[in-house]
Amino acid sequence: MWVSWDHLRMLSWLLVFHTLVLPALGVSSLEKPQTNQVSKGLQQLLGNISQFFEKDILGRDDAFIMVSRKGWGAEATGCSSKLGRPVDVLVIHHVPGLECHNQTVCSQKLRELQAYHIRNHWCDVAYNFLVGDDGKVYEGVGWNVQGSHDQGYNNISLGVAFFGTQEGHSPSPVALLAMEALISHAVKKGHLSSKYIQPLLVKSEDCLVPPQKGKQKKAACPHIVPRSAWGARESHCFKMTLPAKYAIILHTAGRTCSQPDECRLLIQDLQSFFMDRLNACDIGYNFLVGQDGGVYEGVGWNNQGSKTDGYNDIALSIAFMGIFTGSSPNAAALQAAQDLIQCAVVKGYLTPNYLLMGHSDVSNTLSPGQALYNIIKTWPHFKH
Repeated sequence: MWVSWDHLRMLSWLLVFHTLVLPALGVSSLEKPQTNQVSKGLQQLLGNISQFFEKDILGRDDAFIMVSRKGWGAEATGCSSKLGRPVDVLVIHHVPGLECHNQTVCSQKLRELQAYHIRNHWCDVAYNFLVGDDGKVYEGVGWNVQGSHDQGYNNISLGVAFFGTQEGHSPSPVALLAMEALISHAVKKGHLSSKYIQPLLVKSEDCLVPPQKGKQKKAACPHIVPRSAWGARESHCFKMTLPAKYAIILHTAGRTCSQPDECRLLIQDLQSFFMDRLNACDIGYNFLVGQDGGVYEGVGWNNQGSKTDGYNDIALSIAFMGIFTGSSPNAAALQAAQDLIQCAVVKGYLTPNYLLMGHSDVSNTLSPGQALYNIIKTWPHFKH
């Protein structure tokens, strides 16, 4: 199965890097997207691939060149956790700070990365494979061993990483082509399911770059209108399991609101509907977003909503007030919801490797409406 234009479009989307700084591959803050696009277009990625074949490389398949562990001088290690096949998840990372544009330098940088990972108590370099900016694929722990790239996914995923790019730049066209070919090869050889999902996690690891003070951005959390400000009734709901693993987008259906006073009255009515008609413990959402661009506290960070059966205890539910089947929320509302998700990660209420889904992905419902669903499909971490 050739990973054709659909995967090229997916890979081009990854050029909008949503950077997670991962000291020792742990979790930290979510920074705002950088938008570094490949200026010459995707057509260059389908150019003449014969130039990539060289005589001194170990393996070649599906238009990519594989540099073995021996080829880049990997240290012998004793990783023992086996990876079953085929895996259902693909996770693509980005490792900055290792600039290189030929095999000699890339191999040196990769040896430094392996040494860093081993010093931090992993059994080997963290990734199954790495794609250098020289357009070659470098064998990490390989097909059959679990990587250490993403806690919670290591045993069910292939972790592959771009490296070698100049700081502030996207991977080169030859690197993107090599990544596409690697994915194609993984599917054809049965290492990766043909129905694989990709949580769209693009992580950064500044392991070889001295920290720069004052450079790190903090998430701008939106102002959240508290329950007391919209006249919430007292309630006692079950507690969330934090950090949540999912963010689920819904719409409330019915009327919308574009002014703060109007939104507060609408939320009161929604709470009454849930509590009086549905016998719920409270309004069914963690947070609500109005067309005034406001974020309103529903049951909040710590309590369970009631609209996503099977996920209420592990998912933050964010509801846009209104119905969005034919038209989407306005820009202010969409930005408010994205800021809220980013804030949730930084404050530890939502795990950095969260999955984003629409209500219809977990329930038999039209929510969040097709127009809104088409938008959230383009957001980071959307689960295919």
